[in-house]
Amino acid sequence: MPSFDTVCEPNLPEVKNAVENTAKEIATRFDFKGTAAAVELKDKEITLIGDAEFQLVQVEDILRSKLTKRNVDVRFLDKGDVQKIGGDKVKQVIKVKSGIESETAKKIQRLIKDSKLKVQAAIQGDQLRISGKNKDDLQAAQTLLRENDQHLPLRFTNYR
Repeated sequence: MPSFDTVCEPNLPEVKNAVENTAKEIATRFDFKGTAAAVELKDKEITLIGDAEFQLVQVEDILRSKLTKRNVDVRFLDKGDVQKIGGDKVKQVIKVKSGIESETAKKIQRLIKDSKLKVQAAIQGDQLRISGKNKDDLQAAQTLLRENDQHLPLRFTNYR
């Protein structure tokens, strides 16, 4: 039976490259000279550091532009709260989302079921497998998922 997987996974090497390019730009920009502005990537967390909250906004803007240039959807970013650290410095942790949460997966499954397409959606961990007898129905399911924006950058893989 033909099937495909619906996943929500960023291209992590491209995220790493975007963070490194952001760090290079911060090091060379005149308005960041002599400040604590920095950006770091550990596992799936990006940490922005700056002297003030407006500086974090500037660093985040640079990061978003670098991610966009590398075709990484910015909807993968989950911003945390701004925290004060020693002295006048502040930091913000941005988590890089990966995987479809179970609640969202259930909503997608319900959407497919309500669409009356002849396909089935099965939740498998942090992804969905959509299968059907006809490849045209699978393509219609992909179109349906693209049109109904779930605020997630969904990708379709493992098409059989």
